[in-house]
Amino acid sequence: MELISLYKNPIPEGAHSGYIRIDDRVYLRYARWAPTTNYVRGTVVLVQGRSEYIEKYFETVSDLRRRGFWVATFDWRGQGGSSRDLENRNKGHIWDFGQYDADLHKFMTQVVFPDCPAPYYALGHSMGGHNLIRNAGMGLCQFDRMVLSAPMLRMSREVIGLPHEVVTVAATFASWCGMGESYVKNGSDQNLNLRGFKGNKLTRDKERFDRNRQILEAATKLSIGSPTYAWLLAALRSTSMVMQPAFASGVKIPILMIGAGSDRIVSNFATREFAERMKNGSNVIIPNARHEILQEVDTVRDQFWAGFDAFIPGEDRALIDLAKTG
Repeated sequence: MELISLYKNPIPEGAHSGYIRIDDRVYLRYARWAPTTNYVRGTVVLVQGRSEYIEKYFETVSDLRRRGFWVATFDWRGQGGSSRDLENRNKGHIWDFGQYDADLHKFMTQVVFPDCPAPYYALGHSMGGHNLIRNAGMGLCQFDRMVLSAPMLRMSREVIGLPHEVVTVAATFASWCGMGESYVKNGSDQNLNLRGFKGNKLTRDKERFDRNRQILEAATKLSIGSPTYAWLLAALRSTSMVMQPAFASGVKIPILMIGAGSDRIVSNFATREFAERMKNGSNVIIPNARHEILQEVDTVRDQFWAGFDAFIPGEDRALIDLAKTG
């Protein structure tokens, strides 16, 4: 599907969009932009979280282009404008996070390397941040530096309801019983951005929340609802893998992880623990921010960009203490 433009969320000028094919059944929707400056600082690959889509990041794309970067992004398989595996396209489904590895690799080789200039940086949110760390620790990484917003290194107890070990056993049993393609308990077709602003766990910014809701109302094909048991099991196995003590030491590139102080989706404790094990890892927390930092109020976003600007493209400047600026 074509990129969707709304009055309050227009497509940034100069977009080049299309599809790449992963295999006979799977295709990914992508988009890329040149910077709006007369100088080029490299390319930022913008890697989305679960249930997200290109249009949600038009504001972030513009922020990066003004900083002198090419920007390239794509929709993961099973969400946004990319292909879906199941007849009910609202189900957030995957069998193994290795499939996401294939998505990222093909995107880099078919879109980024041929058409976007080095050096290459990554900006990933939540599940996207997890997938980038996963790639870095497995020796698959092709970036010079990464900035990760609320990376999904472990899902919060509030999200999964029980200890990880218990949920892993339950999800394994459900998948073994043939329920892998079924929604998790209490799951539904409804996207979190369509459930109303009051009490949401994503952002304190009503205007940005409403903007994302309006995108999904205008383009229902972009939406997905809750995950399946198979997705949940794959996520639990992958987060368990990256949280093994030896995994972090295998991550060689510098990574800045920016957490949300009021995050109810992922564990800030896990992120801090992972950063302490890394050789080149930094972790800062923005107080009072909810999970979707780049969809938050301006004061939160300003703090995020202060950290980003201090870290990318690796200038010899100390990171700003975001905790003190909140």
